[in-house]
Amino acid sequence: MEPKFEVNMNEFLPLRDVVFNTLRQAILRGELKPGERLMEIQLANKLGVSRTPIREAMRKLENEGLVLMVPRKGAEVAEITEKSIRDVLEVRRALEELSVQLACDKITKEGIEALRSAASEFAEIVGKEDITVVAAKDVEFHDIIYAATDNPKLIQLLNNLREQMYRFRAEYLKRSEFHSQLLKEHDEIIEAILNHKKENAARIMCQHIDNQVEAVIDIIRRKD
Repeated sequence: MEPKFEVNMNEFLPLRDVVFNTLRQAILRGELKPGERLMEIQLANKLGVSRTPIREAMRKLENEGLVLMVPRKGAEVAEITEKSIRDVLEVRRALEELSVQLACDKITKEGIEALRSAASEFAEIVGKEDITVVAAKDVEFHDIIYAATDNPKLIQLLNNLREQMYRFRAEYLKRSEFHSQLLKEHDEIIEAILNHKKENAARIMCQHIDNQVEAVIDIIRRKD
């Protein structure tokens, strides 16, 4: 069966990035299902491109944990497993805890205002916009905390992990029953940073990540 998803040909992006973004969004939206085979020829025909940008996009999607390359079978949409989410978010939890503690000491007035603005913008669109847009706004909130640490090595580690976190973040944000708790946690994180309460900030941030882990694992189990 021919895959059904929208193709957004952006003339300002290299072709490989257009293909990557199209396939990435199709996976995150569920238009391409976990376990579904990704046939190069079929995708090339669908997108009106050669197989080269398809292969390049596949490599990037593999790096994000969205595609699995299976020997003698080719590419398929990766399943989300309990092991994969625990592995990724276990590391993220530790790095986020350190980040928010450093932010308590180093964040500027402008940084606080940026956090408030990002949280407000996120609250306005969550549940209303395309999941990729909502996820990007959540990323922006956390990026402001990372920047406040003024620690390039820590920021680099978090950025390296960003791609692996993206799918789990998207799965979590798809579920409206988690939105009110998520918004509350954002507000509590801002308040703790504003008042330089490092222990509170760390506790809230860790709970913020733990809630995401448990929610996505519950989603996985319900699908099985």
